[in-house]
Amino acid sequence: MHHDVRQEAFTQASRFRAEFYDCLTARRDALFELTDALLCVDGPVTSPVDLTLAPEHRRGHGTLYGALNRSQINVGRLRALLADMPLPRFDSGRLVLAVDVSPWLRSDAPCSADRLFCHVYGRAKSASQFIPGWPYSFVAVLEPGATSWTSVLDVVRLGPEDDATAITAAQLRAVAERLTAAGQWTPGGPDITIVMDAGYDVTRLAWVLRDLPVELVGRIRSDRVMRLPKPSLKDYALAYPQGGRPPKHGKEFHFARPETWPEAPITTVTDTANYGKAEAQAWDRVHPRLTHRSAWLEHDGELPIVEGTLVRLKVEHLSKERQAPPVWLWSSKTGAAPADVDRFWQGFLRRFDLEHTFRFGKQTLGWTTPKLRTPEAADRWTWLLVVAHTQLRLARPLAADLRRPWEKPTQPARLTPARVRRGFRNIRAHLLCPTRVPQPRGTGPGRPPGTKNRHPAPRYDVGKTVKRAETLKAIGRPGRSW
Repeated sequence: MHHDVRQEAFTQASRFRAEFYDCLTARRDALFELTDALLCVDGPVTSPVDLTLAPEHRRGHGTLYGALNRSQINVGRLRALLADMPLPRFDSGRLVLAVDVSPWLRSDAPCSADRLFCHVYGRAKSASQFIPGWPYSFVAVLEPGATSWTSVLDVVRLGPEDDATAITAAQLRAVAERLTAAGQWTPGGPDITIVMDAGYDVTRLAWVLRDLPVELVGRIRSDRVMRLPKPSLKDYALAYPQGGRPPKHGKEFHFARPETWPEAPITTVTDTANYGKAEAQAWDRVHPRLTHRSAWLEHDGELPIVEGTLVRLKVEHLSKERQAPPVWLWSSKTGAAPADVDRFWQGFLRRFDLEHTFRFGKQTLGWTTPKLRTPEAADRWTWLLVVAHTQLRLARPLAADLRRPWEKPTQPARLTPARVRRGFRNIRAHLLCPTRVPQPRGTGPGRPPGTKNRHPAPRYDVGKTVKRAETLKAIGRPGRSW
């Protein structure tokens, strides 16, 4: 059985490498070997040009810059390939996805376009600040249990004029459709669960994606006020015998005022290894009262009532015996059973595994290390890191524990992405490598000494594109920095 698992891993990894090579439509050999060097170099990536010194990169350092600045990747085909790979599943074969944004900070790059002010958290709440950069929205498949692995399916860079909720809705819709086309979800199977943090408008996303086989679970701020379901006609007749128009909403549900909470129909208690006892209370058909059209400008007619399941999760303690405030979650699924309520908050806790992927991409693979000028080059570099991380995931059954003398031994199933990367050079020797042998070429003359660049790069304001600035100038309105 162990031999069959290794053989299947070799087959899947080689197939992925071959199809990834077909996704590269220009300067494919340079991009492919750059990805291999990214996986085989020792230690963290400190500079992309240092990757050209790796034996896996057989071309000069000039090809690296040319590939990042002028290559072409068939992103649509690559996204379909990622959705077609083997994916981890929870109980009953359910797929659990997480969506989150991670910034590529570029505070000292006035020549880089499409930068936004990215919210960066400090060690204290007062240390949070906004720094110019490129925010990227990631969608990844989560694994059950405590792990640092995720399966990244899609990444989209948010532009200055983009509506974050609209872009996220389109991204999640495209991912769900690709999973369905790849056979990862079939009619009659459990719905795909998508978890997200409090920065997303989960109720609006639930309404936009209501026609897909997905259920959304998102964290809600603890100062929110929602509404209970409207009373039935019988209850309304008893409460208001004088008659009148039936209400559209029930009573208010203040998260910070327990006296407004009715008795929870569902209460579950679970023993956890890290948090002690976890108590979850759930209320069905709780919804926000939509009164403003700021986020619903494109909605025709009366504003909808988006009902779902509200969950209050309270654990005994966090790590190091710290006190844990309650966490409020909202799910788009109504009529939930106690098992569904536990599945909601347990799947939400697995969302933090995506933070390990961000840290590994930034600290080890060097995602935000290059000082690339154009956002298009940053997009290509980001996709190369997604491909590299996917190859590490497919090579997990083939990796050996090449630990340092001071590190503890680890079971093969518990190897982290960094430990799998240590032995990828040995694994690569047995995988398919479709690149061609580089042709010897002479060195170019370069720019004559003493000459200056006659075409300096244009400067860009943060959060404002050149097209918008030219439009404001044409109509006689002054521009502004966002």
